[in-house]
Amino acid sequence: MSQQDVLEGYFGEFGGSFIPPMLQEAMDYLTAQFYKYKDDPEFKEELNYYLREYVGRENPLTFAAQLTKKWGGAKIYLKREDLNHTGAHKINNVVGQILLAKRMGAKRVIAETGAGQHGVATATACAMFDMECVIYMGAEDTRRQALNVFRMELLGAKVVPVTKGQARLKDAVDEALNDLVENYKTTFYLLGSAVGPHPFPTMVKHFQSVVSEESKRQILEKEGRLPDAVLACVGGGSNAIGAFAHYIDEASVRLIGVEPDQAPTLTQGVPGVIHGFRCLVLLDADGNPKPTYSIAAGLDYPGIGPEHSHLKVSGRAEYVTVTNEEVLEAFQELSRTEGIIPALESSHPVAYAKKLAPTMSKDQILIINLSGRGDKDVEQVFQMLNK
Repeated sequence: MSQQDVLEGYFGEFGGSFIPPMLQEAMDYLTAQFYKYKDDPEFKEELNYYLREYVGRENPLTFAAQLTKKWGGAKIYLKREDLNHTGAHKINNVVGQILLAKRMGAKRVIAETGAGQHGVATATACAMFDMECVIYMGAEDTRRQALNVFRMELLGAKVVPVTKGQARLKDAVDEALNDLVENYKTTFYLLGSAVGPHPFPTMVKHFQSVVSEESKRQILEKEGRLPDAVLACVGGGSNAIGAFAHYIDEASVRLIGVEPDQAPTLTQGVPGVIHGFRCLVLLDADGNPKPTYSIAAGLDYPGIGPEHSHLKVSGRAEYVTVTNEEVLEAFQELSRTEGIIPALESSHPVAYAKKLAPTMSKDQILIINLSGRGDKDVEQVFQMLNK
């Protein structure tokens, strides 16, 4: 992939910007500002300050000794994004984008959210920087993630339940984009995943790449070599692209994205345009995005980030699915075995690692990106297990 492709927002045949002309003006300005500041020493210093002093980075790469012993085979390491302030990887990107928004003079910030973790992170940053915050969330997800809705409101955000369509993440993105079209001159859209028109996928990857930057250094310190595989859940793709970023050019490292079997975008999707960019997408017979479902609200999306689409088509990364039953089992097993309650999203790569690790030798290494903690999911899991 050439540097020019990246600058134009394409990853192979995927990416780009398919949006109305007036909105393209706003995206062009955002692109210029992102490239102006991303390597600016003062911007980087401020970003690193907040990642260290507010988010709590760097976070540990924890050897899961009990899980390794129980499963047999490869050594299991957990990259602990669950220990970040607000409880997930989302805050990495939010801090980067909010500092960019501040430099662009924004006073009003909007965002979409599925599981609520990006919404909580955005509301948190807006509170810290005294910005108006509006969060769009599918009405179905507000029911499943009522605790996160309250957290966002407690932080001063206005949460707008979206009742259109399936009332889930795709529909929340639709409404956020509609808001941006109407208010692009005064509003900063803080997109949470590696999706959307250019420059969002590139920008989100840039701010999330701190995950693999740390894990690569940490595993070399601990084991003296690179891992054999890195696993991460995939919905829109932000935590996975962050977990993969610094390993993409390391051919010896397998990159494995894990999807819900009821939202298998990368295993069954076809090229198409959704939300202003080209990617692999699940389409019905009429060419419309298919309804999807996952017990993990953050993975309930019919499209995928364009770089993941390229990694899939090029063969550089592998994408697999697990069932809801396997995810629930992994949620409980990690909790009981290591004393770490994972988010349902993060339980997906744990579920696949349970099958993969025993097929590997004891001197091989797996890194699981534990993208978030499971506090938000405990009530939902309780209800599912006690039906």
